[in-house]
Amino acid sequence: MAIHSEYKGSHRWADWHASDGADYRLGDDASARLCDTPFLLKARPSQRPPPGDWRTWLFMAGRGAGKTRAGAEWTRFAAMQAGVGRIALIAPTLSDAREVMIEGPSGLKAVSQTCDEELPVYQVSRRRLEWANGALAYIFSAEDPDSLRGPQFEAAWCDEAAAWRRGQFVWDMLQMALRIGETPRAVVTTTPKPVPLIKSLIEADDTVITRGRTWDNAENLSSYFLDSVDRRYGGTELGRQELDGILLENNRGALWSMSTIEGCRVAKPPPSFATIVVAVDPPITAKMGSDECGIVAVGGVERQDGKTDCYVLADASEGGLTPIEWARRAVVLAERLGANRIIAEVNQGGDMVVQTLRAAGCRIPVDAERAKSSKYDRASPVSALYAQQQIKHVGRFANLEDQMILFGTEGLKRSPDRLDALVWAVTSLALNEHGEPNIRRL
Repeated sequence: MAIHSEYKGSHRWADWHASDGADYRLGDDASARLCDTPFLLKARPSQRPPPGDWRTWLFMAGRGAGKTRAGAEWTRFAAMQAGVGRIALIAPTLSDAREVMIEGPSGLKAVSQTCDEELPVYQVSRRRLEWANGALAYIFSAEDPDSLRGPQFEAAWCDEAAAWRRGQFVWDMLQMALRIGETPRAVVTTTPKPVPLIKSLIEADDTVITRGRTWDNAENLSSYFLDSVDRRYGGTELGRQELDGILLENNRGALWSMSTIEGCRVAKPPPSFATIVVAVDPPITAKMGSDECGIVAVGGVERQDGKTDCYVLADASEGGLTPIEWARRAVVLAERLGANRIIAEVNQGGDMVVQTLRAAGCRIPVDAERAKSSKYDRASPVSALYAQQQIKHVGRFANLEDQMILFGTEGLKRSPDRLDALVWAVTSLALNEHGEPNIRRL
């Protein structure tokens, strides 16, 4: 089927832009095509492609801010109204490409339906989407950069590029493939993260950036969701990144960066552990507003070289608890995970800490640990294990990760009790008392 080219050459498809909210510079026949693109009538400025001869449009925004809708509308416009015949769709995985970019509620099929167009057909065996006019979009996984060798494209939509595991390599391969058409270019829709690819795109001379917050799209989101995430993440490092769409640079003096933590994140734990520990860092008092009681669970898996990989499984830390309340909380977590022992710092409470855990029903061994060095000195070897990817986070622990990122900087205003518990747990599993890796002697 030949590619429909009614509009090809009649205007620059990249000039789909609203300069004043009404003047959509689409060419002489703009009015007719505007009626076929209702999204343009209500799109926010950040969702409209910027004017000019850019190579990359980087739309960085918070969760639910309308990034996917903007990318899908731009891609649909390129295929149906600008004569673009070959498009690349790249997502973190093939499943993401199909379920979000094509089949999702803001994906390419959904926006075509909004425009009362014949829906594009997804050909599973060929991993491509075909529009009625013959335009084609091929899907790619960022896990397989070499799949971009060979094909060539006029345009690309790259979704959640900050989550691409081999981001820079994938991007380099794409640039080699964007080589046909008058002005080959790409739109990148992503939640910002301080990873090398996003930093390089920001610094590139041919990148234009628009930004958005989750609350910009409030009319299309659940008010319950907005209230919930605002209460839990508002003002936190994670909230600024995931909701406000702010790129968080590494803090000077910090032992951890967000990019390091993201590189250590996994979706599932291994099938079994050699040891699971729950570490407890008790607060000095139980008054409201006092420091939290750090309660963190970590599982250890022994490697063939004798070292131990650690998996952070849970963060049950809480503030304002009485001694028996935090002790019971730790015991319940240990029972739920089948922990082998509890690690408890006893600098503040001495033997009372162990006695309180026993009174709360603890039936597994309790190792009483007394800090002999500063928090920073104890945390430093643990941060080195993160750099070596010897520690993994099973899921996301927003408050714990906030403390990790801010630790060692002026931004951390309270005692890092969650981090202290994490350090005690990892130290017991993977480090000896001198902060060196535990090696199993054969």
